[in-house]
Amino acid sequence: MPIVSNTSPITNLAAIGKLHLLEQIYGEVIISSAVFQELTVWGDSIPGAQEVKTLNWIQVQPIKNISFVESLKTKLDPGESSAIVLALELNADWLIIDEQLSKTR
Repeated sequence: MPIVSNTSPITNLAAIGKLHLLEQIYGEVIISSAVFQELTVWGDSIPGAQEVKTLNWIQVQPIKNISFVESLKTKLDPGESSAIVLALELNADWLIIDEQLSKTR
């Protein structure tokens, strides 16, 4: 049951000390390399940055269809674009994403 997440759900849950809920609900969460980069680019100052580097139930997986990601980046940021493509590539059961623009496109 692959579950893919974008950056914001991880940072928002980590900020309120509830990131563990993702593990309780889904077991394992997969993020793209771009989402990992967004979370860790500023060191550990972003909520969830330390966790994505250390928690074994959060897995980083690369994207295969880079051209699809690039086409989505005309409307969405790199993390959102890669999360959507990764979810499609993995035939994920769920994509956890919170941006309204992403939901309506």
